[in-house]
Amino acid sequence: MKAIGLTSFGNPGTFEEIDADLPDISDNQVLIEVKASSINPGDEPLRTGEIFKSSVGGQWSEKLPIILGSDVAGIVRAVGKKVTRLKVDDRVMGLAIHSGAYQDFVAVDEDHLAKLSEGISYEIAGAVPTITLTAKQALFDHGSLLKGQKVLIQGGAGGVGHVAVQLAKNHGAYVITTARKYNHDFVKALGADEVYDYTEFDIADKIHEKVDLVIDTVMEASIIENNGVLGKVGEKSLSLIKDNGKYVSIVSFGVNSYPMERNIKTYFFQSIPNYSDFDKIVNWIERKELKIHIDKNFSLSPQGIVDAYINSKKQPKKGRISVSKTQE
Repeated sequence: MKAIGLTSFGNPGTFEEIDADLPDISDNQVLIEVKASSINPGDEPLRTGEIFKSSVGGQWSEKLPIILGSDVAGIVRAVGKKVTRLKVDDRVMGLAIHSGAYQDFVAVDEDHLAKLSEGISYEIAGAVPTITLTAKQALFDHGSLLKGQKVLIQGGAGGVGHVAVQLAKNHGAYVITTARKYNHDFVKALGADEVYDYTEFDIADKIHEKVDLVIDTVMEASIIENNGVLGKVGEKSLSLIKDNGKYVSIVSFGVNSYPMERNIKTYFFQSIPNYSDFDKIVNWIERKELKIHIDKNFSLSPQGIVDAYINSKKQPKKGRISVSKTQE
């Protein structure tokens, strides 16, 4: 089979079509014919090679080629002996955390997948798993968001951010978010109660009543350079949190050891894929309670992936960038 491998580090790096073996599946896995995936900003430090300069670089191998892409949507082509929920020809979406999705076929644990209805396209489904799972777990599993509380979502027009705004609003929270000025109408339409452009002024001067929870999705260059400590956005966020409030970051991987004042709880986490959460997410999408905005869709090919990563660095943008083999 064919795969699309990162063959040299850079921004966006070099991607080439390579030959790969058809994956073996374990008893609890299924073999998926890949139809779509997406571009994850979290891949950037690996794609550029910057990750190897930080304290977490050791978990990755510098040996090339590397197959990227964690989100996957496609068709089940084979099932393991202990698979019970899924069958051959099922349409599915989920996370390929053991191997990248930028290839013809990928083996994925059954519990890391959800079955798709015909009403959800592969293009949409390939953009869903990481951002929705992250937003759901950030708000509710780690943030313990309650109805009526105030939440500040940093980066409300981004992939995770635009999902978090919708989920928080649907949950009955008062939602404050940050976005560049040209995306204000977009995030307001998602349900944001207040929107501020942090590139124009200090949001601490605008938000006068402290919030119960901050969800920080803004990746700053200083975070990688300084081994995961808070960037300027994160520092500003802390000043806006109530005593005993919570700060949840999906970018500042060193924040769990960060000294906090006023009994503020800080969390950095990486989402844990599971069928239960994915099933909820699929139901939200089917019931139109959650909308995934695709900023642009590129072909799942070496040049398409390069173009997608280049585009991901440009403004204006909002929502998600997908890569797919189908334009359904």
